[in-house]
Amino acid sequence: MATPDLNDLVALLTVARERSFTRAAIQLGVSQSSLSRTVMSLETKLGMLLLTRTTRSVFTTEAGQRLLDSVAPKLEEIEAELQAVAELRERPVGTVRISATDYAANQYVWPKLQGLLREQPELRIELINDYGLSNIVAERFDVGVRLGDQVEKDMIAVRIAPDETMAIVAAPAYLRERPAPREPRELTNHNCINLRLPTKDTLMPWELRKGRRRLEVKVSGQLVFNNSYQMLDAALKGFGLAYIPRALAEESARAGRLAWVLEDWCPTFTGHHAYYATRRQSSLAVRLVISALRNVSA
Repeated sequence: MATPDLNDLVALLTVARERSFTRAAIQLGVSQSSLSRTVMSLETKLGMLLLTRTTRSVFTTEAGQRLLDSVAPKLEEIEAELQAVAELRERPVGTVRISATDYAANQYVWPKLQGLLREQPELRIELINDYGLSNIVAERFDVGVRLGDQVEKDMIAVRIAPDETMAIVAAPAYLRERPAPREPRELTNHNCINLRLPTKDTLMPWELRKGRRRLEVKVSGQLVFNNSYQMLDAALKGFGLAYIPRALAEESARAGRLAWVLEDWCPTFTGHHAYYATRRQSSLAVRLVISALRNVSA
């Protein structure tokens, strides 16, 4: 037996509800003759009569009613879900999942989204701290936030922050015990605070630049974190050198609680971008989030 088409079942349900091929055809936007052929084709596939037709009305047969009793609730559920999905384009509802490092989330994402959340109470945000450079499509994130150089080339990206300079910092108390390094090679003599990258299951090397010289230095020490703010706290408490975004350390440096180390070797990277997979069919919620992050109206 040929499998009935979903459209055939919708046609049958509409005729049964309206008890009229004429009214059902108008509702479905098809001709009466085309609708009649669709129902007759369904009856042929199933090998039984589903509707009894009279000159004034249409009624379901016992087989037709049994089929509708079973199928109609499922079709209504599908229609409701399709309508809910369609509303995502018209209303800022649902959950927008965002992947960002803890630093980017605190510095650029969360401050900019607070006003949007107050304006749009039906909008939900799931903000995940992620140093793993996750594939946002595979991991089902709607938006990723990364340094510009880290954004995959097939993504749509918008800048949300100025260029980012890294810094090596240490507490004055630590540097009184061990003189500050003057060259990158001297970092091996220091207690360095490391950051673990989850996807590579390794420690992040310290990327250093001076003129045309570029180095990736693997350092070691007592502490390993997967959070920039814990690294900052450990540096402030004198546990060693930390390689963190300069903006994260500036307030403490101005207060004299941190000192810059190898300042002329610290590189500047393209600033953070918010990125997503495609403009096509993106929900209003995602568009509003992107607009809030780059501080322009939707």
